[in-house]
Amino acid sequence: MNPKVDAFMSRAKKWQEEMEKMRLIALECNLTEEFKWGNPCYTLEGNNVVLIHAFKDYCAYLFFKGVLMKNDHGILVQQTDNVQASRQIRFSNIQEIYEKETVLKKYILNAIEVEKSGVAVPMKKTAEFKVAPEFETALREMPELKTAFNSLTPGRQRAYLLYFDQAKQSSTRLSRIEKNIQRILEGKGLND
Repeated sequence: MNPKVDAFMSRAKKWQEEMEKMRLIALECNLTEEFKWGNPCYTLEGNNVVLIHAFKDYCAYLFFKGVLMKNDHGILVQQTDNVQASRQIRFSNIQEIYEKETVLKKYILNAIEVEKSGVAVPMKKTAEFKVAPEFETALREMPELKTAFNSLTPGRQRAYLLYFDQAKQSSTRLSRIEKNIQRILEGKGLND
């Protein structure tokens, strides 16, 4: 048991009992407990397998290569449309975890098998992401913006593309683009 996870669990204001049980289940599957991205993370030989995280309405196991796992019980869910590799199993109360304990161990063991296999998740290329029409116009009209955007890392490019395209109204997309032009020109990512 990792002392950083102990501290995290003791400070949790919500989902504490649920996360403690999820922790015990993960540890029973012989994974190494680490603390990454502010959450308990369970690894196999240094590779991330499953993470425990909490949200307002639920807590969840997040399987890093969940898209490659068997979903025999239909409980793996895609967090959002843009998530490519990971999948979650969500819980809204402690009883669900107790009732599914055997199944949860099977899912974790399957995630371990996937990790041991060395199979990589085929990821969508940045060029395959949708470009908001307003951003296409901005890139066409400002060659320096296009050059700066193309010099960003693929991850930073994807973050901008997703952020711009998620807005439902053209006016919101334009506002987001205008607010971030300078950041792109400076070589900064959306969250830098």
